[in-house]
Amino acid sequence: MNQPAKILVVDDTAVNVKLLADLLTAKGYATFTASSGPEALATVAKEGPDLVLLDVMMPGMSGYEVCRKLRDNPETAMLPVVMVTALDPAQERVKGIEAGADDFLSKPINQPELLARVRSLLRVKQLHDQLAGWNRTLEQRVQEQVTQLERLGKLKRFFSPQLAELIVSGDAEDPLKSHRREVTVVFLDLRGFTAFAETSEPEEVMGVLREYHAEMGRLILEHDGTLERFTGDGMMIFFNDPVPVPDAPERAIRMAVAMRARVDELLVRWKKRGYDLDFGVGVAQGYATIGAIGFEGRMDYGAIGTVTNLAARLCGEARPRQILVSQRVLGAVENLVEAEELGGLTLKGFSRPVPAFNVARLKA
Repeated sequence: MNQPAKILVVDDTAVNVKLLADLLTAKGYATFTASSGPEALATVAKEGPDLVLLDVMMPGMSGYEVCRKLRDNPETAMLPVVMVTALDPAQERVKGIEAGADDFLSKPINQPELLARVRSLLRVKQLHDQLAGWNRTLEQRVQEQVTQLERLGKLKRFFSPQLAELIVSGDAEDPLKSHRREVTVVFLDLRGFTAFAETSEPEEVMGVLREYHAEMGRLILEHDGTLERFTGDGMMIFFNDPVPVPDAPERAIRMAVAMRARVDELLVRWKKRGYDLDFGVGVAQGYATIGAIGFEGRMDYGAIGTVTNLAARLCGEARPRQILVSQRVLGAVENLVEAEELGGLTLKGFSRPVPAFNVARLKA
């Protein structure tokens, strides 16, 4: 009989610990608790949990410090860690990535979302454990071949298979080295997803995400985009890195329009099941610092800069089925699209109104 997955809940507030532990126990998980960073590290060493729910703000040792210590330990470097915070996740995201966190949850906790993410990360850990076991049986093979395959496997997490092959063969510069480049950034997410997750069973939520991620993923690969990361229903994709392309804004817009059309098809199926969802996109162009974020054993490929914030804010302002683009993007694709001028939008983090345009359709 399979043993239940073990989850460690870390929070200095007793009521939060009890709420999460009781919920997870009721769902069949074996739970352990800790009220401080040092106690959490000791419990990890003793009990060997499969996943850690870790509060960010704790006295003495913060959740980020705990996460860094877990990543520094080879035995826990791949242990799934979900940071739980009452702060703005967007502002804390870079800190979490640098510390090695796998995901974020906002307080107050959304129970269906929590359970869905726990299941997803546990599946990833199970697959990782299986792969680790298989890799141990390959130690007698030629080390050069093993190293190349491992590098290719890691790169395919970030890039299209064709691009990963180019990097491994040496036909493209090492993209993991920090560098600055002009990119076109696309943010997208599902409208109404939070309400849907609150009122639906976790299996329904995961089913929608599987369909959504599969369709969007195909279009990202078709247009040679680089998927920076996805969290739940949100995705960030950028163009012109690691291999420069002359038409990054055009690729981004064509992909966004194709995504909207594909989501329209999904919406027909989802509405028949009673799911009230829709879709919005933000696109911006500008310079960003790009490269590996993290440390040995836990690396993510990310882009940091005002352009990523602008694309995210435009996505947040987009109404259902809108594709909001910055003036710079429109200037690059004005012969390609029919767009509606929206005037200046007041966006969080920007001192002046930002001109924005809604892409209605591609020109014939």
